[in-house]
Amino acid sequence: MNPSPRPDFAARLRQQQQQRLQSSLQRRLHAAQASRPGHIQFDGRELVDFGSNDYLGLAGHPRLIEALIAAARAGVGARSSHLLGGHRDDHEALEQAVADWIGFPRALLFSTGYMAALGTLGAVLDRHDLCVQDKLNHACLLDGARLAGADLRRYAHGDAAAAASLLQSQPQRRALLVSDAVFSMDGDIAPLAELATLAAREQAALMVDEAHGLGLLGPQGRGACAAAGLGVAEVPIWMGTLGKALGGFGAIIAGDDWLIDTLINNARSYVYTTAMPPALARAMVTAVELARAADAERAHLGRLIECFRAGASERAWPLLPSPTPIQALVIGDSAAALRCAEGLQAAGFHCPAVRPPTVPAGSARLRISLSAAHRIEDVEALLEALGRR
Repeated sequence: MNPSPRPDFAARLRQQQQQRLQSSLQRRLHAAQASRPGHIQFDGRELVDFGSNDYLGLAGHPRLIEALIAAARAGVGARSSHLLGGHRDDHEALEQAVADWIGFPRALLFSTGYMAALGTLGAVLDRHDLCVQDKLNHACLLDGARLAGADLRRYAHGDAAAAASLLQSQPQRRALLVSDAVFSMDGDIAPLAELATLAAREQAALMVDEAHGLGLLGPQGRGACAAAGLGVAEVPIWMGTLGKALGGFGAIIAGDDWLIDTLINNARSYVYTTAMPPALARAMVTAVELARAADAERAHLGRLIECFRAGASERAWPLLPSPTPIQALVIGDSAAALRCAEGLQAAGFHCPAVRPPTVPAGSARLRISLSAAHRIEDVEALLEALGRR
């Protein structure tokens, strides 16, 4: 019997693996161990952690830990999906806490931000719709529009005029305009007021992902939309995550009744998955309380940002403009970025290199992430170590 002419399934994957290795783009997992806030341990060695999204230092907060332990005594798993009995009072308490905090009528809890984006975009878009997105939006937003089958058009980063041109090119189509609030790799803030005005003028709906803005910006840390004076009337689809500044896990979609009821019925990543452990949801209610009251932590974080940016400016480093804890030091070459990250690790700092395809080709960087758990001395020591690279 002659062998099949079909190409070997694994051959292409092996070839891609070799290409990644040759281009310094291969990623590897490295298990970390528990450590104190603002730090991380690899192989028993403690490093100052400038790689996490724990912006307020809440992940190790004693009250949050105590809340999780206490809630877990009632059990761990939800045992089923939300619609089949897995939806508990703890989930509703968290949804209400977030809705009250950000000032939106209703909220719906998803397990992850990726699931929230895929489920929401898949539920509200179809192949007849136009979805206009910032080129630097998070992958989950782009993937959600693609999976929905919508006509996805991407505009130049932060360019509201370019977004307007895309919307105006197809006035006959129902349209959704989508943007990150804070961009996860650059750290800059979207022109949300302009986008809201544009959406209203073009009769498009606006969706904003507050993953990296919630807990940090606006009054009580309610996010970039609140800082811009935008509510549910201007941003009918609001998304936020609980695993960054809130130090925990989960994601929220907020909006009016029509949105939440649509998601409960049609968001596949909500309907067809086991509900989040109720104990974790209960603990995240405490995280919301802590984040709302974290004005001192936000003020300290602001001082850390000023310190780092001033030090980088004195040294004329190619730092992207960012008023947030995400500070991107662009190096360009992937191999050079890896060498810099390895040198910093040897000096006692965890600053992971971010390379394509996470960032555009030729823009490999150190994504330096500041936390309220850091001290000014930590930032100054990092600046000195970077200066020796």
